[in-house]
Amino acid sequence: MTNDNRPLAVFDLDGTLADTAHRQRFLERSPRDWDAFFAAAQHDPPLAEGVALALEHAERCEVLYLTGRPERCRKDTEAWLAAQGLPEGRIRMRRNDDRRPARRTKLEILRGLARDREIRVLVDDDELVCEDAERAGFTVVRARWAAASAALKAAQEREGRT
Repeated sequence: MTNDNRPLAVFDLDGTLADTAHRQRFLERSPRDWDAFFAAAQHDPPLAEGVALALEHAERCEVLYLTGRPERCRKDTEAWLAAQGLPEGRIRMRRNDDRRPARRTKLEILRGLARDREIRVLVDDDELVCEDAERAGFTVVRARWAAASAALKAAQEREGRT
């Protein structure tokens, strides 16, 4: 835990900071190949718009990464964030066995964080997460700079995988 009292700027990873297009093929097959999908994440190109926004917010806020990636991906995720020159920050990940929709898990975490800290902004590409966060009173920036993936959207909502 940090002693940082600055407001939090909360950033999603996939589709917000990381371009997942090259690994969508693993979700488009049946059955979905989750192990290959997450293993390929270390090769994601950064999304320039998201990276710039994270760097900008890091000047005034503590950056926290809130992802639907499972905990087993932590080491690769930490390495990827560092390799992209993104601000240091805590990473909140999904438990390996948690299959709830992203909008539920992320809103639960946001509400918990907001008990002790101001959340200045949530930056996320998942429209359902954004809608629920806005309804709960959070300021949201919709990350619309990456190509949307129907397979990823279904995975986030129906399978609770990312």
